[in-house]
Amino acid sequence: MRCDTLLVHNMESTMNKRAESASTVIHKKFQLFIAALIVVLLPLSMSAQSASGDASNEGNTRTILGSEVIITGTRVSIPLKDLAAATSVLDRRTIEKAPKGISIGEMLDLVPGVRVETQYDSEKVHISIRGQGILTERGIRGIQVLLDGIPLNDPSGFAPDLYDVDWFLVERIEVIRGPAAALYGGGSSAGVINIITKNGRSDSDLGDLFFEGGSHTFRKSSGEISGRSEKMDYRFSASRAMGDGYRDHSAFSATNLYGKFRLAATPDFNLQAVFMGTGYFQENPEGLNKEQVAENPRQANPDSDSMNEYQETRRFTAGVTGNLRVTPGQNLNFTVYSRWWKYREAFPSAVQRNRISNPGAMVRYTFNTGDGPFENHFSVGADAGWQCINQKKHSNLGHAIEGAVLLSDEDVSQRGYGLFAFDRMEWRGGWGAFIAVRRDDVRNELDDNLKSGGLDLSGARSFSKNTGRLGLTWNPKPNVGLYASWGQGFMPPATEELVANPLQQGGFNNLIKPATSSGYDFGVRGKVSKTFTYDVSTFYLNTYDDFERYREPSRPMETFYGNAGKTRRYGLETTLGWFPCDEFEAHLACTWNHFKYRSYESRVFAGDLRGNRLPNSPARQAAFDMTWRPVERLSLGLGAQAQSRSYVDPTNVPYVGGYALWNARMGYGWKASGSNGEVYIAVTNALGKKYIAFTEPDPDGNSYQPGPRREIFAGVRIRFGR
Repeated sequence: MRCDTLLVHNMESTMNKRAESASTVIHKKFQLFIAALIVVLLPLSMSAQSASGDASNEGNTRTILGSEVIITGTRVSIPLKDLAAATSVLDRRTIEKAPKGISIGEMLDLVPGVRVETQYDSEKVHISIRGQGILTERGIRGIQVLLDGIPLNDPSGFAPDLYDVDWFLVERIEVIRGPAAALYGGGSSAGVINIITKNGRSDSDLGDLFFEGGSHTFRKSSGEISGRSEKMDYRFSASRAMGDGYRDHSAFSATNLYGKFRLAATPDFNLQAVFMGTGYFQENPEGLNKEQVAENPRQANPDSDSMNEYQETRRFTAGVTGNLRVTPGQNLNFTVYSRWWKYREAFPSAVQRNRISNPGAMVRYTFNTGDGPFENHFSVGADAGWQCINQKKHSNLGHAIEGAVLLSDEDVSQRGYGLFAFDRMEWRGGWGAFIAVRRDDVRNELDDNLKSGGLDLSGARSFSKNTGRLGLTWNPKPNVGLYASWGQGFMPPATEELVANPLQQGGFNNLIKPATSSGYDFGVRGKVSKTFTYDVSTFYLNTYDDFERYREPSRPMETFYGNAGKTRRYGLETTLGWFPCDEFEAHLACTWNHFKYRSYESRVFAGDLRGNRLPNSPARQAAFDMTWRPVERLSLGLGAQAQSRSYVDPTNVPYVGGYALWNARMGYGWKASGSNGEVYIAVTNALGKKYIAFTEPDPDGNSYQPGPRREIFAGVRIRFGR
């Protein structure tokens, strides 16, 4: 096998350390970049102003400024045209193009500024927005994730996974990019992902059945029933997915149950209740070094296989959201939820068992005043989250057999409180402004039940931060909008990072502190006639005390976390849509970024790393998708994802080469008495490209996880009652 994607090369390290390291050079480059951006945006704004000003009702795919596009991921409902933030909305038609429907990575390709890396060709993902979250070993850091209004993050802002989501049930996904800690605290340092599932349908729609299968013994089946009456609607679903995975020791299985019930009790009061249950099992093949990839990219890491590494999750979540109109101009919103789960993981040094409970609540009161030339929407509220974890670790004797040695036994409790206030104003001439302030306090406590050797490692750590966000919008015409914003980020250490104590087994890591950020972005979005949409944004971001993963020589099989440095990041994000006729549509998303360290004090890598690029962050990404319906019921699609080279670690010596992956799909709809549906076939990585799907900056060389070659999937969906 050729290792052109795993080239290890000296990248002129002297130049990397000197070039553009001075702030004057950086600012000159950014000024030139902004000037070039203005040259690009000005013609777009002028052409949109000359186009027809009528807002159509053609759906989210084509209408990106119409008042009917309401964004709810901002905690308060805001029309997209009045939102001062880089925002993408994925509608149902986009979501249904996913070939397997098991990973959010299948949907977010067309969102610029977002990087999703799917491990083991399964549901396990790493997500980063503008580079924030790239060094998380598992789960999602610094991104607030909401599912039908229920937060999936713990009080520190860490979302362990997205296993609860059956993506074929999702109606739309909102992605808000940029520091927004003033909205949700530590969970929104990088942005927000708001997932909204389908509501119940009319009584004549009885339900759906879906079956699919494909490469590497993948198969999935799901079913749903729904209904609607005058005051209520409901939807219940169940799904089961499994497969052997592209690599050895990467089999997985997933079972999901989901229920959603909405009640309009009175004209002024409505409720929504959701419950979700998930059972997920994933073998962990771990990463390979470059020699192992060249030998056999499908093999598992020898340690992973012999120690039988895996992760197992059993979780149930229930929550209620409600809205009460107190007076014609005042509303009370509330959310109450709780999550209970068991987590087990086998890794080379130990077998870990966690029992977790995670309740939370939010309340918000909104005052709406004014009309005509000036409107004001002021909200004040509070949220709180708790998490209790009982964690035990036993030694791994091999093949995930637990030894008699108890390595740690501890109870971790976490409390997070936030007080916030938002004010959104709109006035004559299409102008609007948004102001948000927030205070966060997070406290972590640990009770050491083991007290090994008579040493009590119990302790506590607290983190607090005041954050703000400002935004300004201007809509000179119905089909063109401009915005500018500034915001702050606050990312306290997650529980997983705190309990990984590099000084000894058990106890808190007292060396790590929160990461923070501050930045601004501005952009323009609009529509030219009914055939062309555009959304262009640029950002500038400074981060401080970024997290680093490292190993200790005395404990080489464990991962620890600390603060390493600060960065300067700026970039350009573009989304274009073309709709020349009803039978054809095309979408293009492009990202260009410039992420470099301003300082870096590494525990792992020697030397002065200032001026080096962030690992796992390609400077250029692009995604393309087109759909053509040549005849009624037949749909043909073609898509591609591409990226430039990315570095494996902060030294910028080892890197993986850039690549482009091509995908194709075909679907055919049918109708019969009492039912209808579609059949489809999809091919991913159709040209069989060899590439690396994920890298980890570990000093032991086990840093590469190869992506799957060509895969083929086929499925059928049947809808009853139509």
